[in-house]
Amino acid sequence: MIDRYSRQTLFPSIGEEGQRRLGNSYAVIIGSGALGTVIASSLVRAGVGKVRIIDRDFIEYHNLQRQVLFDEDDIRNNLPKAIAAERHLKRVNSSVDIEGIVTDLNSTNVERLVTGADVILDGLDNFETRFLINDVSLKHNIPWVYGGAISSFGMTMTIIPHETPCFRCFSLNSARAMPQTCDTAGVISPAPFIIGSLQTVEAIKILVGAEEINRDLIIIDVWKGTFDRLRIKSYQGCPACQGNYEFLQGKFEMKATSLCGQNAMQVLNPKVERLSFEALAPRLEAVGEVSYNEFMLNFAVDSQEMVVFPDGRAIVKNTTDESLARGLYAKYIGA
Repeated sequence: MIDRYSRQTLFPSIGEEGQRRLGNSYAVIIGSGALGTVIASSLVRAGVGKVRIIDRDFIEYHNLQRQVLFDEDDIRNNLPKAIAAERHLKRVNSSVDIEGIVTDLNSTNVERLVTGADVILDGLDNFETRFLINDVSLKHNIPWVYGGAISSFGMTMTIIPHETPCFRCFSLNSARAMPQTCDTAGVISPAPFIIGSLQTVEAIKILVGAEEINRDLIIIDVWKGTFDRLRIKSYQGCPACQGNYEFLQGKFEMKATSLCGQNAMQVLNPKVERLSFEALAPRLEAVGEVSYNEFMLNFAVDSQEMVVFPDGRAIVKNTTDESLARGLYAKYIGA
């Protein structure tokens, strides 16, 4: 099958030896949205031997604007993202072992799901799971490539365990932040396309054993046409770098509890101490109906309804699905 990759092997930094290394490699992509679909498509086409795609979500029409592996038939067939991605990519390259897994990645299953991987790629939209990936990466010495995109900008950074600064080194204070998501701030497709492509390049460099690994935080704004690099320094007090894997231990994990007889789930986020309804309401009004007073905020979008409290606690109505409740909280409130 070397002809399939002939244009790639002509590139001196890969060559035939690099292609053989790619064919013997195993990549895990966590998240199959805009970033994840760009990454998965590129790695499968590049001939990475095994690609595992992990995602808990299903496909909606608004995803098609930027998530390149899906189409309207996938929505009509009610397919989860991971399964639809697997089916499409198997038609692209039948020589690659492609596995789509539909699950909510958390501290109880992450080690099992990434065991044996040569690289982990971030296609996520929340900080909590990224901190979890960072912990498992450092513990098991698996390089990972962080990426995020929202609105017209995005950023990426490569983490080589115990060599480069880790994700917590430059984002320790973000553990209690309430970042916006694509569902509240929007996103134009070029931002994740470019960031996902940069992540893919870093993964390929890792897998072929290249020396030109990016060690900076790259930040782009596709609308303004800016491209910046920031040198990140290791933080001496970083718990993860010191072997204290708090997210892997479940210390900061969001917890969802069924409310007896109410067909509702209560979500507790230990990283949130206080919410500002004045700041949260305008973000949510862009996608749903919002009303609030000093005691609670009511938010309704599509068939979902949430009641949010100043301490960050939320009640997700009309469901007893823990994964769904946690996902909605991360999607609309932030993680």
